[in-house]
Amino acid sequence: MRVIAGSAKGLRLAAVPDGTRPLADRAREGLFSSLGEAVRAARVLDLFAGTGAVGIEALSRGADRADFVDSSAAAVRTVRENLRRAGLADRATVLRRDALRFVLGDPGPFDVVFLDPPYATPPGELDPVLAALHRTGVAAPGALVALTRSSESYTPVIPLDWLADRRLSYGDAAILVFRAGTAD
Repeated sequence: MRVIAGSAKGLRLAAVPDGTRPLADRAREGLFSSLGEAVRAARVLDLFAGTGAVGIEALSRGADRADFVDSSAAAVRTVRENLRRAGLADRATVLRRDALRFVLGDPGPFDVVFLDPPYATPPGELDPVLAALHRTGVAAPGALVALTRSSESYTPVIPLDWLADRRLSYGDAAILVFRAGTAD
């Protein structure tokens, strides 16, 4: 796994923690190509961060700041190591926390939100996270929200005023991109 573009282009990232399925280089490259300049100067949230590859890619491409959140201690260690290697740690916050608890703490607003939960995450755990992103305003009005799921998985419950922006497919990964509306 490597950083695709920007200031850390070509950097090989630290090994993937056990139980982590990172977004493949090809899928990350396609996602960021489709987002264009949306990450430049943005405040980014990498929820279910795993290795931190998605948030690090955003920082490498010009995001101002990124928060990385994962409930796994091994994942948090890996994200910190990858940020150190990339020379981007000064623009990042890394937290070991449950995704829903983090979002309910109202840490936003974020301009771009990436969610790459384990494919086995049941709807009962993911749907409340998406609802809380909306309800708390963590995803700023007009924010881009990119959700990676298995192309075979269920369609998550998306807040009513979020607009489907695009769907990208890479092997077994489907990336659903939404534009957030206003919070209730």
